[in-house]
This record gives sequence, structure tokens and C-alpha cells, in this order.
Amino acid sequence: MGLEEEIEEIREEIASTPYNKSTEAHIGRLKAKLAEKKEKLENQSSAGGGQGYAVEKTGDATVALVGFPSVGKSTLINALTNAESETGAYEFTTLNVNPGMLQHNGANVQILDVPGLIEGAAGGRGGGKEVLSVVRTADLVVFMLSVFEVDQYERLRRELYENKIRLDAEPPSLTITKKGKGGITVTTSDDVELDEGTIKDVLREYGYVNAEVTVRGNPSIDELIDGVMDNRVYLPSIVAVNKADLIDRDYLPTVYENLREIGLDPEAVTFISAEKEKGLDGLKERVWEALGLIRVYMDKPGRGVDYEEPLILTEGDTVGDACEKLGANLDERFRFARVTGPSAKHDEQQVGKDHALADEDVLRIVARK
Repeated sequence: MGLEEEIEEIREEIASTPYNKSTEAHIGRLKAKLAEKKEKLENQSSAGGGQGYAVEKTGDATVALVGFPSVGKSTLINALTNAESETGAYEFTTLNVNPGMLQHNGANVQILDVPGLIEGAAGGRGGGKEVLSVVRTADLVVFMLSVFEVDQYERLRRELYENKIRLDAEPPSLTITKKGKGGITVTTSDDVELDEGTIKDVLREYGYVNAEVTVRGNPSIDELIDGVMDNRVYLPSIVAVNKADLIDRDYLPTVYENLREIGLDPEAVTFISAEKEKGLDGLKERVWEALGLIRVYMDKPGRGVDYEEPLILTEGDTVGDACEKLGANLDERFRFARVTGPSAKHDEQQVGKDHALADEDVLRIVARK
């Protein structure tokens, strides 16, 4: 029996097994086997080679535009950036990954117009694996849907999930430390609902014999397996609904209902017309917020505050992170800094490297010569 047949057989057994406490450990073992065999099949497929997409990451962040063919991605990236991506009203216009640079709030955001996905991309159809490998390197996924086919969203998410991309989720809190003897010992926080035996069985499927395991939070079996395999990518995502200019106002409630049916809040998606360049300012703001970028204005000695070209950082970044990004050995030469703005208790507050900065702070670094 080949790997594909084995995978299908395991899937069928999982589907036919009712999930309850008495079957939890058995389903856990099956899902662990399934993930392992899928990984093995994928490695066999990729060993054959094939042309991939190599895109150099530049700018302050990278966004991947994901959608089925002919949804309007090329038109959008041309409207947002300086890219020149061929457009056409037929499928598979984009055959290469075309990067463009969106300039917004002083940041340079690289946007990748990747070839349109088709169903089965994660399994290699339509060069899908190569496309998905590019998506994995991004900082944000922007789903682009046609207003007439919003149901594509579920299929796109499934393709990304099959390629180990986890959207809008945090990695499971799991630590595994191998030891020389004593079997597998499990420590869990109070909110973990998975049975200790299930956790041990999953680990044994991946070859652990002696290990100390700590699980926090309340992961599902699938999330536990993700943590054990440790090769998943966790990315935020937003949704843009294109061709909004083509719908009648009377049809809008139907679009809203269709979005709710697939788990999307109509208020949380951005309606745009890439061709008419409508709604793009709102989309830029949504991208900015989802990336969690912040602007820090540098107070430069003798030149004052530079409000034209801010230092772009990420929410939670510190003065030390700013020093590292600025270079010039500032990290080693640092004495102290002064901050004015949202993160400061008062103007010109003296702070150290561990001070967390906020959007539109003014920062002056005092360093040794």
C-alpha cells in the first residue's frame, strides 16, 4: 500500500470514529500518524525538484496577496504599489511572483502578487506548493475575494492550513525536553482538557521515549501535533472583497449574509474596487494595523526631529530594538535615551534600552562617541 492510500485509510478511520473521552487517545494517535505520513509524502514529492519562487524580502514588512485566479490581485498591486504586473480577464495571468512596494505612513511594505491558487494547491496542483512556500515567508496574508464568490475564502484557508500555515492563531504553549530515562512525564496547567495518556501517545508516535513535557493553555489534538512537529508558520490575515463596484445596493445584504455564513464579520472585511481604485485607503490602514507597525520619529542632534522619514518598528519593540535597526554600533555605544510621546510618562523622559516604544514617539539616543 502506497503512502497516499495509507493517508486516505487513516482519514477514513478518523472520520468514522466518534470523538469522546474514551476515543480521544486513539484519535490522537491516528492524527499524529496522519500528519507524519503527509510530511513523508510531501518530502518525497519535493525531492523531485521543480522550479520554485525565490523572492528577496525587502522593506519593513512583507504581505502576500492570496486568491484564486482572476480575482484581481494584479490590478490591486498595480494600484497600491510601483509594480507592473500583467493583468487580464482570464485565468493564470500571473505566472511569476511579482513584488511591489507600498509606501504608507513612512513605511515600505513589500506586497507579493503570487500566482493565483487553485484547489489542491497544497498537494502540488498548479505549482501550488511553490506559491505557498512564498506565502510562508510573509508577515501578513491578505485574502482577496470576488464579491460574487466569497465562498472561496474557506477553500483558500484550507489550502494554507494543508501547507502548515496557521492563520490568526498563537502557537501552542508546549515544551519538550528529552531525558535519558524515566519514560514520558507530563505537566499540564489547570485549563488543559487533553488527557495525559493522549499527550503521551501523540509523543510516542513521534519517537519520544524519555522526555519531560509541559503543556499550557487548552490545545486541541491538532494543535498539540502542530507543537510537536514544530514546523508550522503562524501569520495574521485580513480579507479584501474586490469588485464591490459591480454589485447593486439591494444585493449588499445578500453579500453580508454570505460572509457571515463563512465566519466573516462584514464590518471586519474591506470592500474595494481594484479597477476603480476605490476603498484602497481603508485597505492600506487595515494592512498597517494588522502588521502592527509603529512610527518612531528620531530627534537627531543639531537637526531636530525628522517627521518625514520615521524609523519603522513593530508594536512591543524597545529602545534596544531601535538601536539595533539604526546600526552604527549604537547598541554598544548606548548611554541612555529620551522619549516624548505616547509611551512616555512625561516629555523628554530618560529611559534605558528596555523601554517599550509606541506609535509616533519621538526618540533621542545619547551615545558614546
